[in-house]
Amino acid sequence: MPTLLNVNTSDIRSAIELGCKTMSSVFNTDDNDIPFFASEVLPNPQLSFSSVHGESHVPGRHLNALLTAEDVVGITIDEEAIQKHSNAAFFSYSGSTPLPLNRDDLNGPLVNFNEHNIREGFHALFALVKYRSSDRAAEIAEASIAFLLELWKPENGWDWDTLQSEFGLRASKDHTFITGIARAIGPLAKYYTATQHGPALELATILASKATDEFFLPDGTYDRKKFGTHTHSTTCVMSSLAQLADITSDLSLLKRVKTFYDNGLWEIRDEIGWVIESSNDNSPPDRGECNNTGDIVETALIIGRYGYPEYFQDAERIIRGHLLPAQLRDNSFIPEPANPSSKDGLHDVARRHLGAFGFPAPYGHRPLGLERISFNMDIVGGAVASLCEVLRESAIAIERGHIVNMMFDRQTEFLHVKAASNNSGVTATPLKSGPLWIRLPTWVDRTKLKIKGTTKFQVINGYILIAEPTLGEPVQVSYPVSESELVLNHRTREVRARLRGDTVVSMENFGAELTFYPPINR
Repeated sequence: MPTLLNVNTSDIRSAIELGCKTMSSVFNTDDNDIPFFASEVLPNPQLSFSSVHGESHVPGRHLNALLTAEDVVGITIDEEAIQKHSNAAFFSYSGSTPLPLNRDDLNGPLVNFNEHNIREGFHALFALVKYRSSDRAAEIAEASIAFLLELWKPENGWDWDTLQSEFGLRASKDHTFITGIARAIGPLAKYYTATQHGPALELATILASKATDEFFLPDGTYDRKKFGTHTHSTTCVMSSLAQLADITSDLSLLKRVKTFYDNGLWEIRDEIGWVIESSNDNSPPDRGECNNTGDIVETALIIGRYGYPEYFQDAERIIRGHLLPAQLRDNSFIPEPANPSSKDGLHDVARRHLGAFGFPAPYGHRPLGLERISFNMDIVGGAVASLCEVLRESAIAIERGHIVNMMFDRQTEFLHVKAASNNSGVTATPLKSGPLWIRLPTWVDRTKLKIKGTTKFQVINGYILIAEPTLGEPVQVSYPVSESELVLNHRTREVRARLRGDTVVSMENFGAELTFYPPINR
């Protein structure tokens, strides 16, 4: 099968727009428009119901992504899609407790509680409060926080007896702290910034203290037995701790996150930000998950803004080299299944997956040795939300001036940025007064750096500083593109990748199908 890469890796906006269309097309008309969770495109194309991660999980991922995209990118989101996701989120909280719950089947009651989904529940409520000023969402969120402070304690965990006997829940008890309630730190921090609701910050800090006391240790090691093998939980707690450190200006917490990023994280990631889906010994060695990749990027953005520009470069390489290529842009290989009973889960499967993110290998959509290819619908929300944060952080205005952190196309009221398509530089046009800072990739030969639009500049801590740019006049920074080769060390193989700048241009694929890049032949 041909290479499927068809994306401008400088244009994040189009990827976000396409992902938003995907998230607006996943409602099950056979289930009161509750969104689908599970999906498969080969060998049995279908969208399907989940009794574990349906109404409690997908709406949160999607509302967080859709409404953030509306805010950051300025695109128009189908309000009917927002309403359907909102209805599903509110439905998940309509059981016996203010917790996000699931059903056993389409007609069943809300009785299944999985603490893994608390994060996603709060993401839904946060987004509705911040971007739609929903009193109903605020009421549920604050009741849920109070309930959690009462029923969960850092010393001994959950009061399972009360949850089961008094509230009639069937609870999944097989989670570690990291794969369970710790995941909620991030959306709790976001909820606090949106509302200043003190108990949200209280719960977030209690969870963070346990995370740093017992898991994210000073040596930065990754212990999969303690953390749990679900790697997205590890990466999302890492990014959550970074968010909390950022909003509380807790530099010691940020240092703890950075230490893990620099050490233990490498047990599960590679140089282009691919992360193994599960760290279990028996897991497919090349099967990744785009959620995890997005979490690494979001963490890098926060660390980068505290004076470490090389983390912005890590984020940019990850976006160009893995996350954008992994979005499904060509669905021609997905067959339309037979559908004699007119089930919605079998309807228009290929189109509804266009723009999805899933479980790719570094080299393509089908990891070696796997027959099944899936793009679980929650992952679209996770990846798109991360891309929104990249776009938000790529060009910013702060007290010290206008800053171009990453070479992606971006237009704001203070700065227009156009990245060279071949990764050879950027053009920035300031629209408001202030110094202009443009990050310089570490691979650039500074003796060959060319700058048009100004004659005065300095290079300070990895940034080109133009102290007095002319309003409305473009500053063009250009440089020869360095070529390099990376060796991605995976469990059962080494994968060679060739880059021009921070963009992957070819990669070993070992004869795999549905690949992203032209192959490198040994």
